[in-house]
Amino acid sequence: MRLFIREHIPLIGFTVIQLFLVLLVVWFDGYKQIGTALYAMFLGLFVLLGYLIYRYVTHRKLYERLSRPLLSIHDGGNTADTPLGQAVDTLLEKQYSFYQQQLKTWERKQQDHLTFMNQWVHQMKTPLSVIELIIQDGEDIDLTSISEETDRLRQGLEMVLYMSRLETFAQDFHVDRVSLHAVVKEAIKDNKGFFIRSYVYPENVVPDDLFVETDVKWLRFVIYQLLSNAIKYSAGSREKITISAYTQERAVILEVTDRGVGIPKQDLSRVFRAFYTGENGRVYRESTGMGLYLVKEVIDKLHHNITLESTVGVGTTVRIEFPHARS
Repeated sequence: MRLFIREHIPLIGFTVIQLFLVLLVVWFDGYKQIGTALYAMFLGLFVLLGYLIYRYVTHRKLYERLSRPLLSIHDGGNTADTPLGQAVDTLLEKQYSFYQQQLKTWERKQQDHLTFMNQWVHQMKTPLSVIELIIQDGEDIDLTSISEETDRLRQGLEMVLYMSRLETFAQDFHVDRVSLHAVVKEAIKDNKGFFIRSYVYPENVVPDDLFVETDVKWLRFVIYQLLSNAIKYSAGSREKITISAYTQERAVILEVTDRGVGIPKQDLSRVFRAFYTGENGRVYRESTGMGLYLVKEVIDKLHHNITLESTVGVGTTVRIEFPHARS
């Protein structure tokens, strides 16, 4: 109704001015019958009112459809009671078909891109595995350096692989009853070489009897990323990185605590943003700003919660909460 009134305000104003000008012409021409002139104006306004009522009744569906957002192209019913309604329906249908076609094109390109990325990552893993086999028994310092670089390459490839899988998370998701201690132990084993080279030591104090409902593959990825960050920012400290877990009412809380450089206060609210490296990123050039971002994305998709506390020079604690993990 409001849209209809706003659209016809110019017509109403134009008609009133037109009738008033006709009345002035008749008046200055010497016709002094006020009652007849006012009656003529009344008839003109009555005809205008009749036209507006007719216009509103015949175009009501169109105005209602234009006055509220559509959830789909077919939402709001048919507006084709009038030529204008038919034109609007035809336009919307054509636009809908056009955007559907564009969307399918982009989806196909995106799928092709993800397929290429996955294949490329798996292809790159093969030469990495060959290099690792060649250098695994070597004691030369150069071979040790090569081993470190291959570990970094493998970690980067894993990040690319999991990032591409985020787009199809629902298809790559399976909930199981998972032992936290076993998953943490496996993540520590995967980071064994990184721990040794960085002179920091893992401490797994997660109880054996704590289980949560989650996707074991994605949880392993999350813990791996958290441990990698903890090692990176604790390197050379010869301190422990403690992984612990405890219950809190119906929830299970998993904590990863390091004694590293910590995160500046001004960066805490932005550490989960994509590509944000902060002050530490300018010091540790290997930082990509994607690790914690991916962790947050995965945690949200798993419907868990994550929080982070840190003090510069003291260390960082990341907590993952599994709500309703205990009945």
